Amino acid sequence: MYRSLNDFLQDWAQEEALTLKVLETLTDASLPQAVSDGKRTLGDLGWHLVSSVSGMLGAGGLQAEGPGFDSPTPTKASEIVEGYRQVSEKAVAALKQHWNDEKLSEKLLLFGFIDTTYGGLLNTIVRHQIHHRGQMTVLIRQAGLVPPGVYGPNEEETAAMRK
Repeated sequence: MYRSLNDFLQDWAQEEALTLKVLETLTDASLPQAVSDGKRTLGDLGWHLVSSVSGMLGAGGLQAEGPGFDSPTPTKASEIVEGYRQVSEKAVAALKQHWNDEKLSEKLLLFGFIDTTYGGLLNTIVRHQIHHRGQMTVLIRQAGLVPPGVYGPNEEETAAMRK
């Protein structure tokens, strides 16, 4: 859990960069890739990362402008990337303007059933991003693309270092 807004903002800057690294790997042709029929596609997961930022903050009472959970998935990878950049920027601005360190320790009943704090909500948002990035790297491979190394090098990056 975050106890200071600055701690979250520093962590978010790193996680935002890693999420963008994954999203920037997507191509328009890769967006329909799914693990199986009827499951979320690569495009759906990427757009879910976009819409969940403002959606989850909204569940904590903070309005950060961005697409809602029910907004349709774009057909262009560049729209997903740009959507993520915009919603992240607006979320950071809203947090800086409306929340402070003291707010993070306040109790929050998230989604009507999860006992947490506002700092816990920020932790959940980061972990949610990590969770879906992991799913996306599998689908990126299945789509025939090379996923970026996130917390360490991927196979291709490791092989290049050994040369």
